[in-house]
Amino acid sequence: MTDTDVRLLRRAVAIARLARESGNHPFGAILVDDTGGVLLEAQNTVETGRDATGHAETNLARMASARYAPAELAAMTMYTSAEPCAMCSGAVYWAGIGTVVYALSEADLAIITGADEHNPTMALPCREVFAAGQRPTSVRGPVAVPEASGVHAGFWNN
Repeated sequence: MTDTDVRLLRRAVAIARLARESGNHPFGAILVDDTGGVLLEAQNTVETGRDATGHAETNLARMASARYAPAELAAMTMYTSAEPCAMCSGAVYWAGIGTVVYALSEADLAIITGADEHNPTMALPCREVFAAGQRPTSVRGPVAVPEASGVHAGFWNN
């Protein structure tokens, strides 16, 4: 991991904090180009959007695929505050985003959320979802960014 990776992950976590402050689940994601320039940001909108699929990564994948060509997306990286769930991994794959970098692992998130009915985490790492596809998606993570777990403190009823 580079200092740039950590800086961009912290930005994704800051967006997760904004999601929480807006009444949503604390998840955030950003899309960057090959120079590290931030192109798009998205936060979780499950509660305010009344949409169970309103995860930050899926919201970002929708915006990105509507805005950029497949060849452009293949060269881009999504930075996310937590490992994409199975649904989000599928959205990233279908959008064609080439790389995912995440802070908090799905396994560590499951420990934090416990049995909270609002986050029925699946034990299916994003690497496994991507590996089942026909085109490559690079993954880097988890990356130790303490704020990534901190943004969840006191949120879930575990």
